Amino acid sequence: MAALEVPPLALTMGEPAGIGPEITLKAWAAARSAPLPPFFAIGDPAHYSATAKRAGLACEIREIADPDETHALFPDALPVLPVPLAAASQAGRLAPENAAAVMRAIDLAAEQALAGKAGGVVTNPIHKRALYDAGLSVPGHTEYLAALCGGMTPVMMLSCPGLRVIPVTVHQSLKGAVASLRGEAIAEQGIILAAALKADFGISRPRIAVAALNPHAGEEGRLGREEIDIIAPAIEKLKAACPETEFRGPLPADTLFHAAARQSYDAVLCMYHDQALIPLKTIDFENGVNTTLGLPIVRTSPDHGTALDIAGKGIAHPGSLIAAIHMAGQIASCRARA
Repeated sequence: MAALEVPPLALTMGEPAGIGPEITLKAWAAARSAPLPPFFAIGDPAHYSATAKRAGLACEIREIADPDETHALFPDALPVLPVPLAAASQAGRLAPENAAAVMRAIDLAAEQALAGKAGGVVTNPIHKRALYDAGLSVPGHTEYLAALCGGMTPVMMLSCPGLRVIPVTVHQSLKGAVASLRGEAIAEQGIILAAALKADFGISRPRIAVAALNPHAGEEGRLGREEIDIIAPAIEKLKAACPETEFRGPLPADTLFHAAARQSYDAVLCMYHDQALIPLKTIDFENGVNTTLGLPIVRTSPDHGTALDIAGKGIAHPGSLIAAIHMAGQIASCRARA
């Protein structure tokens, strides 16, 4: 067993017609030369074998009945907890009949993590439209996992070395994000972020920057009143609720992400999607990680989609998945130490 008795990580297969199976195999291969936390995949063993053959990857697939088998097998083979596909998957082509297996892999990963059999869950990208057609009733992975874990509020954190960002509003139009911005959401997500920085990252006194919405932080109301009416009051609530955490803001976003500024905080609460994602992907496009905060289980994922256009070509880059595996392992170890 690994140090601190941390169980292996569970990697879901994601959309089988996408790049998830390929980058999972490449991540296992990368562990031969660089340390990675042991993990097992949840999916169709035959599909992983076919993907390895097509991509020219020398990887033995070993079916397991229990995650406890992972540590012994991982040095020589990819352990796979089986979830059979209903139909043979073709790279780049969605097969609606496989949607149930995709969902089952997520369910099983959450079950193993909640039972303490998996140290965390790393989710490969899903194709949301295919799952909506199969009956998925929530916006995506994050909300689905939150429901499986009991219905708490999940917070999406994106990170790369040197930067952690949280978009308070996520997949909305810019107009919709501005209209829906509420101080209650800023305060709720800030409290969850502060707790996670302590529990999951071992930061005893977190420093959180809060971005402004408008240029120049609104110019004292001349360029918008959201900073005065919404963001600043939320920051005061956060200071009262989390006295051991430093909150600063609202800070103009155009001076918040250069190298020197990034040394002054541990994370940034951003007001909308692109305010958070543009600096992150500019700094490190291939290795970003999506971490869900606020869950009783560890959950990370690569910061990219299914990439159906390159699936099956053997050219998918595993960097973001490898970073997600490292992140999940670090959080699991931090929680174990606590």
